[in-house]
Amino acid sequence: MLPIHQYSSEDRIRYFSLNQEIEHFFYREAELIDNRRFDEWLDLLHCDIRYFMPMRRNVKFGQHAKLENTREGEDMSWFDEGKWSLGKRVEQILTGVHYAEEPLSRVSHLITNVQVIDVDPSLGQPSEVRTSCRFMVYLNRVEYETYTFVGKRYDRLVRDGNDWRIIHREIILDQNILLAKNLTTFF
Repeated sequence: MLPIHQYSSEDRIRYFSLNQEIEHFFYREAELIDNRRFDEWLDLLHCDIRYFMPMRRNVKFGQHAKLENTREGEDMSWFDEGKWSLGKRVEQILTGVHYAEEPLSRVSHLITNVQVIDVDPSLGQPSEVRTSCRFMVYLNRVEYETYTFVGKRYDRLVRDGNDWRIIHREIILDQNILLAKNLTTFF
């Protein structure tokens, strides 16, 4: 993808329109999760989704690119799931007897710095986009448990008719030790 200053005026308008469309998609997704509308959230996911959150390591300078994050499909991770397992997690939460979600957590997602970083095939009628964004997820459980998750997210979305579906999500937490007692929220 060209740097934005190299686009024609018409392509810049298409880029910013597409970026705004993706932003609103992510805002709607966050609202569904925060309001516990998990079945509707699952509908935003492509049937072939890969939902991946690596574990992070403290490594020596110069080794970050190669060793800081565990690898998808190869190493241990916080999440390395498909739609089936995400659906099972939703089913478990919605039973009302999930030990870590009884009572249900109160969650707020803040999504920012949304950027379309690659478009396929073009800005005219894209069928696939790669994006990046930053997030902060605030979670409150029972009386006194509060947790904050901050990080980056890299998504690949594909067009499905007039809608977008998430086909790949990589979630990078900006911490290497998980301070929360459980990890039941969705990112």
